[in-house]
Amino acid sequence: MQVGMHVSISGSIDRAVDNAVAMGCTAFQIFTRNPRGWAAKPLAAGDVANFRKKLGASDIDRYATVAHMPYLPNLSSPEDDPFARSLGSLIDEIKRCSKLGIPYIVAHLGSHKGAGDKKGIEKLVKAFNKAADDTGDDVMILLENTAGQKNSVGSDFGQLASIFEQLRPSKRFGVCLDTCHAFAAGYDLRTDKAVHDTLDKFNKTVGFENLKILHLNDSKGEIGCNIDRHEHIGLGHIGEKGLAKVIHSVNSKDIPIILETPIDERRDDLGNLKKVKELAG
Repeated sequence: MQVGMHVSISGSIDRAVDNAVAMGCTAFQIFTRNPRGWAAKPLAAGDVANFRKKLGASDIDRYATVAHMPYLPNLSSPEDDPFARSLGSLIDEIKRCSKLGIPYIVAHLGSHKGAGDKKGIEKLVKAFNKAADDTGDDVMILLENTAGQKNSVGSDFGQLASIFEQLRPSKRFGVCLDTCHAFAAGYDLRTDKAVHDTLDKFNKTVGFENLKILHLNDSKGEIGCNIDRHEHIGLGHIGEKGLAKVIHSVNSKDIPIILETPIDERRDDLGNLKKVKELAG
């Protein structure tokens, strides 16, 4: 099973590999820079070399590593300046992933800010296609489903599929499915049957062949709440039974699992990783 956490790059980016190995991860996700700002320091050549060397010496497959876009970019923005800045950030992140040898970058789909789904999707497709044109083909852009927050796009599998179908070249794009987001958007994952039905719906619209990474998170909110609040594995409204079924389903397809769970007095990262392995049997 390929499973791990979002890990820290504090100190230098190659420390992420150390952190992942120390926790017993067989997959991991990082931010390549500070996710809460626009500015990004260039990657130091020595840090890049150390990252690649450490990853190569570990038992973690390169295709079980992924980076995540920072928080500020909005690729569906109807406003020209924020859109251009967001597109620039996406292109820069793809280039940083290429240097590090990370094959996937997860991108939030953004908000149309009241301009409507049609306008938001037009901007989003424009951004993704431009980013693919302006970068090498060694990094795949993964579209992450949303929780259905106001003005967001991509929470409905059908809409996600329609966005995906407009992207060119198709080999540059894949999907990252987040269980908390899907549940918050109204897709039931609480029982074996519910998971089967939801994943079958995903397969018939988006296609399992396009699913490259699973974000495994429980949900603080009820089904259909449209609130993106992650919970510890098994302690939220999805629960252990449903998440165990999800784990078994994606494991059978060799899809890496990344946890983005909270850290608090109830449980830490190691505790959530242990719980996933327990549910996997």
